[in-house]
Formats: sequence, C-alpha cells, structure tokens
Amino acid sequence: MSAMFVMIIASLAIALAFLGAFIWSVRKGHYDDDYTPSVRILFDDPNSDASAKNNTKDIH
Repeated sequence: MSAMFVMIIASLAIALAFLGAFIWSVRKGHYDDDYTPSVRILFDDPNSDASAKNNTKDIH
C-alpha cells in the first residue's frame, strides 16, 4: 500500500514538472505563430505587382 502512495506522489510531481515546463515555454514565446512565416513566401506581395509592371521595358 505504501508503494501506491509513493507512485501517486511521484506521478503528481512529474505532472507538475511538465505543467511548469509548459507554462514556462508559453511565457517565453515558444508557441508563437511558426506556421505563417513558413508560408508567407508562397503568397504574392500586393506591392510587388505594381513595381514589376513599372520595371518592365519594351524591347523593339
């Protein structure tokens, strides 16, 4: 029976350690938006269309 209490206390200590690590990582910004910067290059910049039209030269 005492082994059961030791296991319960150990599991609660490990759970609190993981909760503390999670809260620390959220406060440090490790869960900020990482998806958007990786796909931002796939979208066209609205200003790049106007500048591309101005930079083209007609060769005759």
